[in-house]
Amino acid sequence: MTARRDRGPRPGEAPGGLVAPLPGTIAVGGRRPALEAIATGRAVRLLVAADAHGRTVETIRASGQRAGIPIAPATSRELDDLRIGEHQGVVAFVRLPRTLDDRALARRTFPTPTDSLVAVLDGVTDPQNLGACARAAEAAGADLLVTRIHRAAGLTAAAVKASAGALFHLEVARVTNVSRTIEVLKDRRFTVVGLDADASATIHEEPPRRPLAIVVGSEGAGMSRLVRESCDLLVRIPMSGRVGSLNAASALAVALFAYAGRATT
Repeated sequence: MTARRDRGPRPGEAPGGLVAPLPGTIAVGGRRPALEAIATGRAVRLLVAADAHGRTVETIRASGQRAGIPIAPATSRELDDLRIGEHQGVVAFVRLPRTLDDRALARRTFPTPTDSLVAVLDGVTDPQNLGACARAAEAAGADLLVTRIHRAAGLTAAAVKASAGALFHLEVARVTNVSRTIEVLKDRRFTVVGLDADASATIHEEPPRRPLAIVVGSEGAGMSRLVRESCDLLVRIPMSGRVGSLNAASALAVALFAYAGRATT
């Protein structure tokens, strides 16, 4: 009989058998995500490397202790063995916020219905881009981030880390059909603006009326035909350099901040 080979911890499993104590948690590396997870009540356990130092690490330890979150010591090697990427000596086991589905989104109310801002992702597949989109949306004051369920990035540890914790603050809807969701938003009097490199109008022209939804397509193909046709307005970001386009997250950030202070009601 051949002895079973020890393959080490699975992704997301803590060293020494310290598995996240509650279902529905993921392991996220990085100091900023850990701070945001503590601040929003999403952290359920912290692992901090003994050789991790600095003001931010001390703040994480103190904040975690005040919140009553278990903090376990670990070595940097043990944190590396979690296979969750760069961790900066800190790993937080976190509960992800619940996402809205199609029905919940249709029932959702907006606190400021005449001034709301929504970001819509049509097929962003890279978790890093999803996280960066969430970070831009939250920073611009968006009320909601909408993304697809199928053929799109999910709310993974990589996405949470790339968002710098913004996904703990920003409500997310994962829908089956983006074009149908756009129609729901239009029924709620949203103006829907799609980012299209071939559009004749630019983001520098007359701002659209609020409430406003900004749609960005996938990294390679852009928006699907049905989503493009569902938009009220298509705009492009003028390019002065030799690179002909921005990635999805950068384009969304430019548009969000271009319209955040200019959109009319």
